[in-house]
Amino acid sequence: MTLSTDPTLQRNFAPHGVLRASINLGNPILANRDKTTGEPVGVSIDLARALGKRLGLEVELVVFEKAAQSVDAVRSGKADIGFFAVDPARSEGLSFTAPYVLIEGCYLVKQDAALQDNAQVDRDGVRVAVGSGSAYDLFLTRELQHAAIERYVHVPDCLVALQEGRVDVAAGIRTMLEGWAAQHGGLRLLPGRFMVIQQAMGMPADRGPGAASALAAFVEEMKASGFVAESLKRHGIVGGTVAPAAG
Repeated sequence: MTLSTDPTLQRNFAPHGVLRASINLGNPILANRDKTTGEPVGVSIDLARALGKRLGLEVELVVFEKAAQSVDAVRSGKADIGFFAVDPARSEGLSFTAPYVLIEGCYLVKQDAALQDNAQVDRDGVRVAVGSGSAYDLFLTRELQHAAIERYVHVPDCLVALQEGRVDVAAGIRTMLEGWAAQHGGLRLLPGRFMVIQQAMGMPADRGPGAASALAAFVEEMKASGFVAESLKRHGIVGGTVAPAAG
């Protein structure tokens, strides 16, 4: 089913009459606040408004500071669509599209740290700081067998913990870690990446027939048309690349 102003499709997407979009400000590649107005801006906001326009629906932004909160809002029906990293731990109660943006997950360490590559992180005694409930938290919880994970509600606290020596490694998205390293002396990124975060759109799994397939088709069109690439460029985003077409 393609997107249109069909009343049935409108109800399936937005049973309350307004398309409520869950926005996560914890990932600066997807959304930030405008420095002048304080309003949310970014590729996820652009996609939400484009979807609303296509459906003939008003869009309401429901803004959160953490990915886990944003996911819970859609899963519980407090929002109609969201923008999440695809992860098996988030699949219950949600329908995901194919990804529209790919983001690298990397490690940050102190300049004088003994760690030199990603493979050395998963060792006994190594402490890794992550943002609680983030995509990289979920991934590393499954993957790390020896290193200890220290979870922080506020992502910037991961930097503080690293600087103060309470952890050995801070995990996160490359753009954020590069910013920390540039702003603060004595830090470096380990070469390469430990994961690729697949950012997709999602909606409650129990919405009416056709809604999930229509959302999936919308995402594919936004990638193919150059909409996603143009949005990333316009917002000055570095570190996120447009995902390839769904196979």
